[in-house]
Amino acid sequence: MEEKHNNNSYHELRFTKDEDKAIATAPPTTDSKMSFFHTCFNGLNAISGIGILSVPLALASGGWLSLFLLFVVAAVTFYTGLLIKNCMDKNSNIRTYADIGELAFGKIGRLIVTISMYAELFLVATGFLILEGDNLSNLFPIGKLQVAGLEIGQKHFFIVMVALVILPIVWMNNLSLLSYISASGVFATAIIILSILWTATFDGVGFHQKGTLVHWNGIPTAVSLYTFCFCAHPLFPTIYNSMGNKHQFSNVLLVCFIIATVGYASMAMIGYTMFGGGVESQVTLNLPLDKISSRIAIYTTLVNPISKYVLMTTPITNALKDLLPRGYNSKVTDIIVSAILVMSTVIVALAVPFFGYLMSLVGALLSVTASILLPCLCYLKISCNYNKFRFETITIVVILLSGIAIGMSGTYMSLNKIVHHMS
Repeated sequence: MEEKHNNNSYHELRFTKDEDKAIATAPPTTDSKMSFFHTCFNGLNAISGIGILSVPLALASGGWLSLFLLFVVAAVTFYTGLLIKNCMDKNSNIRTYADIGELAFGKIGRLIVTISMYAELFLVATGFLILEGDNLSNLFPIGKLQVAGLEIGQKHFFIVMVALVILPIVWMNNLSLLSYISASGVFATAIIILSILWTATFDGVGFHQKGTLVHWNGIPTAVSLYTFCFCAHPLFPTIYNSMGNKHQFSNVLLVCFIIATVGYASMAMIGYTMFGGGVESQVTLNLPLDKISSRIAIYTTLVNPISKYVLMTTPITNALKDLLPRGYNSKVTDIIVSAILVMSTVIVALAVPFFGYLMSLVGALLSVTASILLPCLCYLKISCNYNKFRFETITIVVILLSGIAIGMSGTYMSLNKIVHHMS
């Protein structure tokens, strides 16, 4: 897959938020090295993303005490980020997350890492379509439509329309052009938080909801959504290799995780005190549409995912094309493969149009795997600490067991809710 991309394009792209895993498989360019400040910005852009919309739901699901778990998840994922750094320090040839998997467990390790990344990319891209459908339905309530004798709900209609808008951009495949749009991820996140805060403070919504101390049944969902917020680990090897002074990588991670955690916690508390237990899967769906600040937040939410969708599906498309015989690689083949991939995400989005539950499933099943379990397992294998009774080993084993418990319970709860709402 890597050979088919232009290195300069990746150099411009690789630090945008939710497409992080989309370009984590590309080797870093060597023509320049990032400063500490630039790397912090890139790392923050990787960690901050659409999870900002669902953290109020996470807090509402688990109650006020679950906010403590947000900080625990942040601390654990920060630590596993350091484990990735330690793995890379063991071998200077490591360039991607998949390389770490192969160094630890051979071809099977690379395969597991690759599958987990592509699956997460596919489902998050699907989540973008659902997000667009939800917010457009909220902005333009057109009711059900009759198309060729079929009755189509407004949400389904908008999902299809957004996919049709995205499809030509996917065919264009100009990643350098899209990078200028998607690089605004950090600023978009800040605009959303500030706009919603303005809506509450100055536009009459207020902070009147007290909430509930704890919902024990909702803890798995809350932790799954919190984990989804910090799922940038497949990008960390690329960030690490881009630095001029790699010894500062730990400090970069610390700065990025502190700022991102403050942002997520602030949005969670703002949304929960504004709307309480009635907060939607995306807090923008609760905003009053007659306020300018609300519309700024919603429009910002709508614009960002379009370029990110393309960037996340591009590596999947290229991987699929690599599976074809050499003689089948042509522009027509590219168009067909891209169209099939877009159609498949549309089908999943139409079949499972539940943004919060889908992101919870991604967090529990895939983000826990990529951001918690795999870094711990790879580090233990590479460092050979699994047979040594040390505090570090005990800590990692505790994280592993906790991650498995979170993954299993969160996946069960998410699937159960999806099946319940589909029936």
